[in-house]
Amino acid sequence: MSTERPRILIVDDELGVRESLRMILKERYEPVLASSGEDALSILRAGRVEVVLLDVLMPGMDGLETLEGIAVLKPAPPVIMLTATKTVKTAVNAMKLGAFDYITKPFDIDELHLQIDRAVQSAALLHEVEALRSEVGRRYSFDNIVGRSSKMQEVLKTVGMVAPLKTTVLLTGESGTGKEVIAKALHYNSPRAEQPLVVLNCSAIPDNLLESELFGHERGAFTDAYSKKLGQFEHAHRGTIFLDEIGEMNPATQAKILRVLEQGTFTRVGGGHAVQVDVRVIAATNRDLHQGMREGTFRSDLYYRLNVVAIHLPPLRDRPDDLTALIRHFLKLKVRELAIPEKPFSSEALDRLMAYRWPGNVRELENVVERALVLSQGPVMTLDDLPQYVVAGENPPHPVQQAVLRGERRLSDAVDAFEQDLIRNALAQADQNQTRAAEILGTTRRILKYKMDKLGIVSADKST
Repeated sequence: MSTERPRILIVDDELGVRESLRMILKERYEPVLASSGEDALSILRAGRVEVVLLDVLMPGMDGLETLEGIAVLKPAPPVIMLTATKTVKTAVNAMKLGAFDYITKPFDIDELHLQIDRAVQSAALLHEVEALRSEVGRRYSFDNIVGRSSKMQEVLKTVGMVAPLKTTVLLTGESGTGKEVIAKALHYNSPRAEQPLVVLNCSAIPDNLLESELFGHERGAFTDAYSKKLGQFEHAHRGTIFLDEIGEMNPATQAKILRVLEQGTFTRVGGGHAVQVDVRVIAATNRDLHQGMREGTFRSDLYYRLNVVAIHLPPLRDRPDDLTALIRHFLKLKVRELAIPEKPFSSEALDRLMAYRWPGNVRELENVVERALVLSQGPVMTLDDLPQYVVAGENPPHPVQQAVLRGERRLSDAVDAFEQDLIRNALAQADQNQTRAAEILGTTRRILKYKMDKLGIVSADKST
């Protein structure tokens, strides 16, 4: 544990005040003295200071101007304003500008120590948050995204070009290809990196709750709305919102997303006035939105507004050059996360990992590596530590089934998706002849048409 005392910067143009405070604080803190706002800013830029005691009235750069200069520092230390009784109003105004607190002259020593201790604790939290933010930023830097293949290099090149901008981005690709990782890279390599990143999976929230989750609601807007709730767009103000699986969103909510993109405003559920937000939108989908537009389940105007910059994430089977690096990356990551000894794969196990097609993409690979590490008993991970379907080169359990069992998708949605796939495949096999498609599915044309209408499947009827 560090025994280093917190540094307290005392800024006052009166020598007597500076010396008095230095004597009061020197036993518990490391006082640093400045006679002007200019000197104070120079000291702050040169090294770490936990708390600033700042006089309100000073010649030249006064306390409020100095406070404004401190506020732009990253991270800015807490500032306690020092004020005479006649300037208390100015100190209160300073708090509105971001000062931590104020204390009046002559000082009550116990109160002074109490205020400084509170400010030191606040500074410690600020430094911790900054350290965590830096760590997250490093994790999602371009250098830490595994992708040496030509296809991934193209992806990273585009990400690098659009990250600094507010441009809306649409990420496409199969489930598990790393769309959320790319969304985070876009955010943490942008000027919005220190502002919120809100991640929302549209398929995980029921339709009747999604609008309230996105835009919030006013008290009394519906039966259970006992108080006002801010939506995720408000939480993402000045930052980024990542709308994953946007293809699952109903058309009515899509219209409200379009309004935010075009006007930067929305209305809370049950509200009567527009709320203004500054939010960058990144959307992702593993569905074919062109097909959704043809079927009327996805608005074309929203598609074209989202599709300003489209980035397609290739499936893992199309980037075999990245497999070895990804296995090595996940081994190091899981060893660190699980706090277990590092061990290699045997050559036979590695060969099976390299030969497997990875229908679940990067997410599936990560899970298989973790499973092998956890279950392996020896110094080397062997074929026995891999799932049988990987060893046999077979497909794993259906990803929709896995999503339901993990609680990521509702059973009714999974059943609908399964029926949609079956019906579309049967129609394609029958060249859109509904009578023939019904025979393939072992049902009647009337029941098939009912299910098509229910699931929003549009097809030209070629039945004779």
